Amino acid sequence: MDPLPGLVGFATALREAGVACGPAQVRAYLDAVAVLDAADVGQLYWAGRLTLCAEPDELPRYDDAFHAWFAGEAPGVPKRTRKPAVKRGFLRATGDLGAGADVAVRDVERTASDTEVLRHRDISGLTADERAHLRDLIALLRPDPPLRPALRWRPDRRGPIDEHRTLRILRAAGGEPVRLARKRRRSRPRRIVLLIDVSGSMSPYADALLRFAHAMARRCPVEVFTLGTRLTRLTRQLRQRDPEFALAAAARAVPDFAGGTRLGETMRAFLDRWGQRGVARQAVVVVFSDGWERGDPALLGEQMARLGRLAHRVLWVNPHAGSPEYQPVQSGIAAALPYLHQLLAGHSLATLDRLLREVRRA
Repeated sequence: MDPLPGLVGFATALREAGVACGPAQVRAYLDAVAVLDAADVGQLYWAGRLTLCAEPDELPRYDDAFHAWFAGEAPGVPKRTRKPAVKRGFLRATGDLGAGADVAVRDVERTASDTEVLRHRDISGLTADERAHLRDLIALLRPDPPLRPALRWRPDRRGPIDEHRTLRILRAAGGEPVRLARKRRRSRPRRIVLLIDVSGSMSPYADALLRFAHAMARRCPVEVFTLGTRLTRLTRQLRQRDPEFALAAAARAVPDFAGGTRLGETMRAFLDRWGQRGVARQAVVVVFSDGWERGDPALLGEQMARLGRLAHRVLWVNPHAGSPEYQPVQSGIAAALPYLHQLLAGHSLATLDRLLREVRRA
């Protein structure tokens, strides 16, 4: 169901409550909600508070209307006694909208609830409709790259003394110590490398993981490779703006989709051809795999040790690691585990969100 009538009805209720939100503010609110997580009440609250309120005295009216319309306390706002006049204004607004407003509110609540449930569902068990909804949610992800210190410096109020700028200031002031100039290093995005296992055991997750890689490639300096019976580089294909075109190009480029797994050999091919030459140096490397290895596990261990010496951090994302009964006993993951900085779950959108936070902090 379309949540738009419920959101517009909320804006109407705000105007009845005394908040002067015009069409431009309502448009900004709808645009903000479109890129946020509608299941998160806190994001919904702050999106409206930042776009629909223009004066400080409108904030209490906004909190009251939000509580009444969405049937929940405003996040982070202490409870207080609500004035009857505001309540009557809200009732007049909902009365003018009629039964359609109630339906719209229920649609918004149902959509938010369904989205929150879907975020924690295992991707392998989703229906076709749920997978379509998941694709839309993945496309809304806004990942931020981790940062690393650059070689260049920039002026700053704190930090070490900038000798050259300080001397120029002294010369300009006739030798008088007017002030000390300080500096700090600039920061640059750190490269991210995604290695995605597309073997048969990972096929239920492959589409979602490639879409996740596409969302990252659109905003971060990312290199993407698939692992199976051979190594395939997908960076160029996933840089296309449209996710469907990008996924179609990726599918044509991967010849071993849903095939076997030779993680050790493909990892060695990656390091010999790409990683050792600079792609993996001081990068955040994320391996998406369940750890099933048909080849020699000792070879995978050797290559993971090489990767650990090159990369800034190595994260392994296993879709089965989210289960409470999971034990890393598969031959591949057991061989790689001593060389990992972190082992994460990757079976749902919520776990992929956590992965984004870990990458950003790397």
